[in-house]
Amino acid sequence: MRVYLDNAATTPIAPEVVEAMIPVLSSEFGNPSSTHFYGRQVKALIETSRRSIAKYLNCLPSELIFTSGGTEADNMAIHSSIIQMGVKRIITSSLEHHAVGHTAEALANYYPEVSVEFVSVDSKGNVDLNDLENKLANGPKTLVSLMHANNEIATLLPLSKVSEICRKYNALFHSDTVQTMGHYPFDLKDLDIDFITCAAHKFHGPKGVGFLYVNKSVKAEPFIHGGAQERGFRGGTENVYGIVGLAKAIELAYEDVNGHQEHVQGLKTYMIEQLKSHFSDIDFHGEVDPQRSLYTVLNVCFPKTDKAGMLLFTLDLKGVAVSGGSACSSGATKGSHVLEGIGADMTRPNVRFSFSRYTTKAEIDYALEQVKTVFEKTLA
Repeated sequence: MRVYLDNAATTPIAPEVVEAMIPVLSSEFGNPSSTHFYGRQVKALIETSRRSIAKYLNCLPSELIFTSGGTEADNMAIHSSIIQMGVKRIITSSLEHHAVGHTAEALANYYPEVSVEFVSVDSKGNVDLNDLENKLANGPKTLVSLMHANNEIATLLPLSKVSEICRKYNALFHSDTVQTMGHYPFDLKDLDIDFITCAAHKFHGPKGVGFLYVNKSVKAEPFIHGGAQERGFRGGTENVYGIVGLAKAIELAYEDVNGHQEHVQGLKTYMIEQLKSHFSDIDFHGEVDPQRSLYTVLNVCFPKTDKAGMLLFTLDLKGVAVSGGSACSSGATKGSHVLEGIGADMTRPNVRFSFSRYTTKAEIDYALEQVKTVFEKTLA
């Protein structure tokens, strides 16, 4: 048996998404920038997809810019804020995805007048909102960039509260919502935010496509030059079949988002209970309260063992696919910057289990059995 529990890295594409993409791959080959029949056909697919996504997010279709994924969308938001909107300071956290953290640092190095400040976080990864407000009370025009849910430890950010603070001090607000898009409802008419991001492959869509939401009040300019695509915001021929797949994945996700959450949260709660009952010396990184934690992610701190470094490899040999942190950092010699940022014990094995709507209880039981077997041997 093989069990996939690394859905925070990527999810299997839904069969319905594949079905929606096949006609575009096989017969709808026109360039959407062409004015003839073939081009108009494909352009219509893009705009129909844009309207469909906008309907689920309660925003204007014109506020959505299709991108290659979340990393590009994060880069676009931060670059635009500095280059076009006069931002001189970025306030973020040490726990952000590298698409935000590395981009902020690179821009600050390139533009000497731009500074990066880090808001305080606690041992569970919660942002200190008082510290954020104190920082915003003084200083130049600012972009606040804080992720909605941490991709490694699952702690959720109270978006509405952060939005209120940002508006109080006239700061721009960007949130990396890659891990929560398709998993939580968004009402962008109600949520006062400037930028949010999406990657389709995090909720059973295709890889290589996503979007950046840009609030209509924000006057952004092109990030990628070279053509008039995406209303001039992003040059380059659109990934049409990816966009169609993204729209279908959004539709499937939001048809029964509450049902998906109930199913996956049930599996996560069950796994927590089973691990607690089997291991006396076990802990969980980040928040585990369902109201404050992303329901698709569980980060477990297992008992100390001399074979901690082989745990992921051993589980893989037993058919259980998990990770020790973000897949984007695999191959890096350093440990997780997120776990280091919350002061986690890095000498103990830390494993991220992440679930999807296709995950079953039988798969959780199998994974638990293999974890128990591994530790019975390593702790003996």
